[in-house]
Amino acid sequence: MARRELQELNTSRTPRPQGVITRGTTGINRLRRSDRWLVHDPEVRETLANAADPLVVDLGYGALPVTTFELAARLRTVRSDVRVVGLEIDPERVVPGSDGVSFARGGFELAGLRPVLVRAFNVLRQYPVEAVAGAWSTMQAALAPGGLIVDGTCDELGRRCAWVLLDADGPRSLTLAWDPFDVARPSDIAERLPKALIHRNIEGERIHALLTAADRAWAAAAPLAPFGPRVRWRRTVEALRDQGLPVQAYRRRMRDCVLSIPWHAVAPAN
Repeated sequence: MARRELQELNTSRTPRPQGVITRGTTGINRLRRSDRWLVHDPEVRETLANAADPLVVDLGYGALPVTTFELAARLRTVRSDVRVVGLEIDPERVVPGSDGVSFARGGFELAGLRPVLVRAFNVLRQYPVEAVAGAWSTMQAALAPGGLIVDGTCDELGRRCAWVLLDADGPRSLTLAWDPFDVARPSDIAERLPKALIHRNIEGERIHALLTAADRAWAAAAPLAPFGPRVRWRRTVEALRDQGLPVQAYRRRMRDCVLSIPWHAVAPAN
């Protein structure tokens, strides 16, 4: 990161951090599933490749910056000159930069930076649902042109994950990803839905209908269980698409069970 930009991050001209201090729990490789998705998703790859300044912000990295370093290493396989800045609202968690990664104090205003990609994992989960729209709007306003935001949640070991992809205009998609051997049925992932959806998994809501349909398709694919959960999940996804659900098809073989769908198919009813 340029010295001048680093200096500006630590002066009174930097916007006041917006947000509150959260628990900050983290762990090595906790965000591996979302990172794998980021480096393979065509839209994210194109955004990084075309960026005049490939600046990425890891918002709310927690008590230890391990996942920020992991993010930087993985995104460098997409673009070697990517610049990653970890932001924490708690000044005691801000650590010296190293390995080409910088750290500073900041919140949803993104410390005055203009990133092309923001990852905010396990941050909004600790806020009331009423705070989501404002937090999204604040981050969207700080994006570089064409920038993207990943707002996600995962369990403590990173076996169950869910995230929303947003651009400056709003949410674009929802992705669920989990360890094939850790989930008995797709709806088990509901406990890790992003804050914008976790209270919507009820009758009459689109996310509830999706998870219900996934459970039914999973049950119908039970004869494939002896071949392993990945094979069974691939048949489940095919069945969902056959029903007309706009579930994304992935050509590559996936080590995770992944379900990506446009936001309009899961957006809250009101």
